[in-house]
Amino acid sequence: MKNVFITGSSSGFGKLTTEALLARGHNGFATMRAPHGDNAEAAEALRAFEGEGRVHVIECDVTDDIMVEKAVRAALEAEGHIDVVVNNAGAGSMGMTEAFTPEAMHALFDLNVYGPHRVNRWALRAMRDRGAGGLLVHVSSTLGRMVVPYCGAYTASKFALEGLAESYRYELAPDGIDSVIVEPGGFATNFLAAMRKADDAACLANLGPSGDAPDAFWGRLGAQRATDDAPPPTLVADAIVGLIEMDGPRPLRTVVDPRRSAGPEALNTAQAALQRSVFEALALDDRLEGPKSHIA
Repeated sequence: MKNVFITGSSSGFGKLTTEALLARGHNGFATMRAPHGDNAEAAEALRAFEGEGRVHVIECDVTDDIMVEKAVRAALEAEGHIDVVVNNAGAGSMGMTEAFTPEAMHALFDLNVYGPHRVNRWALRAMRDRGAGGLLVHVSSTLGRMVVPYCGAYTASKFALEGLAESYRYELAPDGIDSVIVEPGGFATNFLAAMRKADDAACLANLGPSGDAPDAFWGRLGAQRATDDAPPPTLVADAIVGLIEMDGPRPLRTVVDPRRSAGPEALNTAQAALQRSVFEALALDDRLEGPKSHIA
């Protein structure tokens, strides 16, 4: 049984992961924004979920450092320690990349990149103090490895998250703390409906016919996700739970994309070989597989 801190638990992969963990007997710190406001219904549904583990719904906005600290402290007060962090909170983007203002780009990075960094900083303090290892799970995307047009802000943020999470892997291995990445493909969640759109009105007005391309592109992808044979998003939750419960070395990257896994997996395999050659030259190859022993 593990104590798991999950961000973005009000919907999508975060909600499904929390439910899967509770069903398996793990305790979940289900964090979300406004559990007594906009997300009150989602919070109550998780409290009412019938599982073997205990659930603690905790308010947390990962873009607010003070709120993150309070959320981690609340989790520690509730169960004594945190074994695992699942950095799931995030948002997508849609539109011509040039039409995103710097402020909009910063806001997306604040959520998708700086958010996990904030959570990890506070959680790692508790893990180090306890001295029993730990696990950081980062929910990225296949778009953190491959590029399609009309979501440049999101893609850039996920590429950054991948670099951050991989750096944690090598730095934390000697302390028995693991860091892994989950790369979902396209699933039927609220991801598309919640995507942030380009916000520079003057730039959008100057794009001409090119300005219509993002809506057409994402409309086609949305129709593909809505088909009856679309893969269920519970596959992502199952992959996360599998990593948490795994004995022995965990893979750094796990692709969850039944329809188009070949491309990201090929990139991951090639990158791993190159990374090994670099680390062997630097006498760091003992860190490639993560910690040799761990509790979480």
